[in-house]
Amino acid sequence: MASSQTPSLYNEPDAIELAPIGLKYDSATSSAIQSLAASSHHNGVSLTSAGAGDVEGAPSFPIDSSRGDEDANPAISAAQKAVQRRKRMINLATLCFDVFLNGWNDATAGPLLPRIQAYYGIGFAIVSLIFVSSAVGFITGAFLNVYLTDRYGFGKVIVLGSTLQCIAYALVAPAGPFPLMCVAYALVGFGLSLQNAHYNAFVASSKDYASTKIGILLASYGLGAFVAPLVSTQFAQQKHWSYYFLISSVMYALNSALLWIVFRGKRQDEIKAEADDLSPQQEVVQSNKYKQIFRIREVHILSLFALLYVGTEVTIGGWTVSYVQETRNGSSDAGYISSGFFAGMTLGRIFLMWLNDKIGERRALFIYALLAIVLEVTVWVVPSLIENGVAVAFIGLLLGPMYPILVHHSTHILPRWLLTGCMGYISSIGQTGSAVLPFLTGLLASKFGIASLQPFIVSMMSVMMVVWALVPRVRHVPT
Repeated sequence: MASSQTPSLYNEPDAIELAPIGLKYDSATSSAIQSLAASSHHNGVSLTSAGAGDVEGAPSFPIDSSRGDEDANPAISAAQKAVQRRKRMINLATLCFDVFLNGWNDATAGPLLPRIQAYYGIGFAIVSLIFVSSAVGFITGAFLNVYLTDRYGFGKVIVLGSTLQCIAYALVAPAGPFPLMCVAYALVGFGLSLQNAHYNAFVASSKDYASTKIGILLASYGLGAFVAPLVSTQFAQQKHWSYYFLISSVMYALNSALLWIVFRGKRQDEIKAEADDLSPQQEVVQSNKYKQIFRIREVHILSLFALLYVGTEVTIGGWTVSYVQETRNGSSDAGYISSGFFAGMTLGRIFLMWLNDKIGERRALFIYALLAIVLEVTVWVVPSLIENGVAVAFIGLLLGPMYPILVHHSTHILPRWLLTGCMGYISSIGQTGSAVLPFLTGLLASKFGIASLQPFIVSMMSVMMVVWALVPRVRHVPT
């Protein structure tokens, strides 16, 4: 590059001797250059290879070896990665405990419904009002979730939801007037709605292994739903049956404290940044999110499917005990059938993940739904307590993977910048199904008898398959 033109630019003689150029930098510039070089070395990129040290480009700069080795020390990087990995595991474990308790909540009603009816002297229609109250809470939470999240953030809102449930169960524990129980269940619905929206969106937007994490998270729900009937069945046989809710209240108090300690009331993007769990696309749109969400056709289809699925799941877990006791002459121990259903659901969410990936999630859901309908028909027509119990457990196994498939599929067809709001809406409407369909079951049972449960469930499963057929296939999501 030292041509004859160069001397003329600097008014030097025609013949010059090329010598190393001595460049002087202030301390700030020198430090910046050294940091850049060390960073490039750490990432396997040489400044020379980038053109920085080329003889026809910028000159190369000597790097203090001790400084460069310190910045590029792999032990420090490995330690930081270990801390971030541990934070991700703690975050997931904390949310799994929260989901475990929500499964505990949803499976509580089944064994206790006959006891509640006997204690208050009410029929199927009146006892179903607790599901109506829950629905009111769920719907309210669905519409307030986006506002509360934008104003207060993930960390505060999820603690609020858990705390409301703690208060609600404390109201139910003394077995006060039935209207008080209905008010308490409205608080339960509102609290569940807030939590459900946030833990689904938090895990679905994970940087790595989102599908696996969703499966683990929702398997925790099934585990809680499996354990709850084992405990509530024992309380259903006792005089002070309502003391069961003291256990629920204490566990949700512990959950609230744990959520606050781990997430410290921070917003989701802050928590994920600390754990290096930010997905490539983040939510950056700050305009009217409600309007954007409601304009997405897929959101409403997924919400309808979630409503039918969650409603069917809770209806089976909640009303099957009453069905078996009245039509199959089952005893109070029939509550264990509910545990069998949720145990199957837990196993399905863990052990059928490989099959979902092998045959495709969309196709897998159709197969699971069809087989579940066949098994439900056997519960309807085969008058055997043992067969019914086994069939219900396998129905749980087949229904188990459906909600994880729904959540994971949503991340592929919904805009990433609206994912939290969309998942909040879908989850909340879905949880509304856990109140609406059991309530409709109670109305049908009061008019036609509890035998109407099975044709109602078969109908809901059939409609669920039709709605899933309307859900778009996986496509490129705009970022």
